[in-house]
Amino acid sequence: MDFAINLILVFFVFSFVGWCIEVTLKYRQFGRFINRGFLIGPWLPIYGAGATLITLMVAGLTPMEKGIGTTFAISLIVCGLIEYMASYFMEKRFHARWWDYSQKPMNLNGRVWIGNLILFGIGGVAIIHIVNPLLYGVFENLSIVSREIIASFLSVIFVADYSVSHFVLKLVKIGVESSDADNTEAISKDVKLLLSNKSIFYRRFANAYPDVIYRTEKVKARMEEIRLETEKFRIEAEKRLDELNQQYEKNKAELGASIKAGKEQLRETLEPTSLIKSNLIEKQNQLIDLLYDENTAPVPAKALMSEIEHERLRLEKRSW
Repeated sequence: MDFAINLILVFFVFSFVGWCIEVTLKYRQFGRFINRGFLIGPWLPIYGAGATLITLMVAGLTPMEKGIGTTFAISLIVCGLIEYMASYFMEKRFHARWWDYSQKPMNLNGRVWIGNLILFGIGGVAIIHIVNPLLYGVFENLSIVSREIIASFLSVIFVADYSVSHFVLKLVKIGVESSDADNTEAISKDVKLLLSNKSIFYRRFANAYPDVIYRTEKVKARMEEIRLETEKFRIEAEKRLDELNQQYEKNKAELGASIKAGKEQLRETLEPTSLIKSNLIEKQNQLIDLLYDENTAPVPAKALMSEIEHERLRLEKRSW
């Protein structure tokens, strides 16, 4: 019983710490106070749930392993799962994505990313090995009855807060579903206009998440249409690129053949006349050798052959 009460108090302590962290970060970003979270009170249960689960799991492993590395791994996994499941559930339940890490490196469906996971691991180590011992020291100074009263009081307020906030979120869901817009910016304007006419609780929620991304069926359909158009453009671009490559190879082959023919024509044009004559005479001699037979040739052919040999010797003796 004592351990369970302490866990409840740990949940509320770290829910408040998480709220303080978020408020500080948003103040630095926007320069004004923004009451972060889905709930009206100063607490963010996602932080409290993470700290509580880490404490519970590490406590269960303490008899076997209680090193910092184990705590880091448990914190990273547990808090990563909580953040992913919270994002998934809230998007399915209220047609809106409250945070999106799609532009961050090493993200999983835009719901979690490596930077936050590492911070979760470091935070878990700080919780288990630094903060929790101090908290449990404070708890031990209070009687079990006092702790039960505090835990019960905070739990009642928390449940009431959740009930009111749930109605606010239902109104947001109605506003999102009733919007005729097909993009998240236009839907966001419609929702803010709807909430601006309500009480301060509704207006607080509109200011708490200025970067919320709405996922209605119309938005999803539009996103799918854009995806299909992009895919079609990619396929057409690849097809056009293949055609250009084929045309290039064809032109390259034609250019090579044209250059080869031009070289051959140029060689023939610039070849000296004497060389041409020499080649011609050489080929004629080869033809004569193939056709002339000394044993069967008639006397006139032998006489002509003798004259050809005489003229050949005269030509070879000339140096000009």
